[in-house]
Amino acid sequence: MKYNILAFAVPLFVVFMLLEYFVAKQKKLKLFDLHRSIANVSIGILERLTDVLAAAVFYGVYDYLQKTYGIFEIKPTIAMWILLFLGTDFIWYWYHRLAHEMNVLWAVHVVHHQSEDFNYTVSARITLLQAMVRTGFWSVLPILGFPAEMIVVMLLIHGLYPFFVHTQVIGKLGFLEYFLVTPSHHRVHHACNDEYLDKNYGDVLIIWDKLFGTFKKEDEKPVYGLTHQLNTYSFMWQHFHFFIELWIMVKREKTLKGKIKMIFGSPNLIDPAAREKAESVFGIKHHEEPLQQRLNNYVVWQVIFMLITLFFFILFEFELGAMEKFLFTTFTVLTLINCGAIMEQKKWVFAVEFLRMLVIGSALYIYNADYHIVTFFICAVLALLALFYRTVEERYLSVVYQEQ
Repeated sequence: MKYNILAFAVPLFVVFMLLEYFVAKQKKLKLFDLHRSIANVSIGILERLTDVLAAAVFYGVYDYLQKTYGIFEIKPTIAMWILLFLGTDFIWYWYHRLAHEMNVLWAVHVVHHQSEDFNYTVSARITLLQAMVRTGFWSVLPILGFPAEMIVVMLLIHGLYPFFVHTQVIGKLGFLEYFLVTPSHHRVHHACNDEYLDKNYGDVLIIWDKLFGTFKKEDEKPVYGLTHQLNTYSFMWQHFHFFIELWIMVKREKTLKGKIKMIFGSPNLIDPAAREKAESVFGIKHHEEPLQQRLNNYVVWQVIFMLITLFFFILFEFELGAMEKFLFTTFTVLTLINCGAIMEQKKWVFAVEFLRMLVIGSALYIYNADYHIVTFFICAVLALLALFYRTVEERYLSVVYQEQ
């Protein structure tokens, strides 16, 4: 049996998140909000899942470009590994900078900056769309001649480091501050203070920021999140709100030139009223009062369950068929939407629960040898829901949203 050792990244990151939490608690630092952490980890779960599923595609793109258009034939020598590291970090700087300066790229990167907390859970806020855009930028490397094997290994190594700079429990690091991206540097990058905006884009090396004039030292206490805070736990809204805002602004422009400028222009061009209009249309609200403990427990256990199943899914990825991957991905997406909807206290969450039951039923039907029993079970559930849908829904909502 062939195992995917990348699965162990899941428990590794969870251990560091818990370690940071206990260190912060020991220092009496309030760095974690339960619901923001759940929102962060939920996005990370989907990113890990989709990244695993898309990894072969990314590898194929690099391999095709190198073999078809590669300018040089580069061998994996020590010098070339160093050059590849510098090239990867340099390209990241420009991708990251442009992602803050162009609306069309900010739309896929904004998810990473939405959290008003700053801790290791924030490092999980990456999306598949962002990974795809970065792949486009990094495609320069195989065209230069770097083989796909080298690029993939470098991206795995290069991708580990940023996790560890998303923290407030580590102060300044002396001489390392001169050439590495440190937690202090990255705190500045995630801050929405006026003097910190659009600074410190580096991923591993801070030298590019110093070279191109985007470096800022951490002076005043950072305030984290967006300049116009999102204020929602909705899983779907966090992913797509800026696309909707951008669409509203593009429609508002009268000329083709204005529309193009809006798409490729700065996020500063987006009117805050576009967010309000979008939230009004989609009924997005934020609950300031603390959510009840019973509800917290239900959501927390769902996230824990998904982390465990994600670990085993990645570990045995090579042994799974297309249908199993499809069913697990569907169930995962529905569960993450479920968690966000519950934290937003949406009544339509029952429909998501119903869809999850259908996915489970479909899995039982496909992989259980006794089709008669499974068919009877599914038909019985569907019949009960058809006859008593409102009653079951009301009972479910009264349990999930029960007052303390």
